[in-house]
Amino acid sequence: MSIVSGPMGGPVLIVGSVAYDSVRTPFGEVEGVLGGAASYASVSASFFSPVRMVGVVGEDFAYEDVAKLAHRDIDLAGLQRSPGKTFRWSGYYEYDMNQAHTTATELNVFEDFRPELPQNYADTSYVFLANIDPNLQLSVLGQIRRPKLAACDTMNYWIDSARDKLLEVLARCDIALMNDAEARQLSGKVNLISAGREVLDYGPRVVIIKKGEHGCLMISHDSYFAAPGYPLEEVRDPTGAGDTFAGGLAGYLARCGETDEAAVRRAIVCGSVMASFVVEDFSLDRLFRLTPEDIAERYQEIAAMTRFGGL
Repeated sequence: MSIVSGPMGGPVLIVGSVAYDSVRTPFGEVEGVLGGAASYASVSASFFSPVRMVGVVGEDFAYEDVAKLAHRDIDLAGLQRSPGKTFRWSGYYEYDMNQAHTTATELNVFEDFRPELPQNYADTSYVFLANIDPNLQLSVLGQIRRPKLAACDTMNYWIDSARDKLLEVLARCDIALMNDAEARQLSGKVNLISAGREVLDYGPRVVIIKKGEHGCLMISHDSYFAAPGYPLEEVRDPTGAGDTFAGGLAGYLARCGETDEAAVRRAIVCGSVMASFVVEDFSLDRLFRLTPEDIAERYQEIAAMTRFGGL
């Protein structure tokens, strides 16, 4: 089937943070721009499937940003607006663009976030739980009747502070996403293949280990798949790349309606394509200028780049 043309699939539910970011890189600086895991993942997924987004913003969240999200066929009935300020993050990158340096984190209304799904969201078949407290991830899973596929992300903080709850989440998810440092931390293994197989024992049927510009690894009980990062000559802002990857992956799976390994492999390449675009500009600006033709062309470029003949 076509990657981005033709009829849309069913909706995908995305739960996570919505934020305003201030970012400095060697290639520029922005202040108070749209960010947050749910924003990146939702806009990315929206190129493949309708999106139901759940998050929380403050009274300062601009209606212009609401309009940008809604324009991407993102259902915002689950976006709560609470008294107070929107979650804000500030950070910078040096020439090692794989490493973010945080200068300030202000949780604001996100500190008291309790995901409450609109009633019609409960039947959503495809779910992506972005990096939030595992207790909140479990709360969302408890409000979904019977998802066909659930994927989750996490971070080092939750591995340290809420390990038992995180393991409960992994036991209820089909796909676990994390970066290489998190996989090693969670598993206690140095080798990433061994780390991935250890995480599989916690319950998911697929583990995807993100490696930034170097692509990602997919590990299942009986197979292994590696996808490269798309080779870019300029990266302006890597913020949100992992969430954009996850959104593209979840959106494609919801679009094709399949969950077998072949579909997951295609979805991984879709995620890599989406991540390669978002880093070309600050915030979500590149995604808002993106076209389906851009996505299809880069998908084919990755396919050609990784194709080789037999001996």
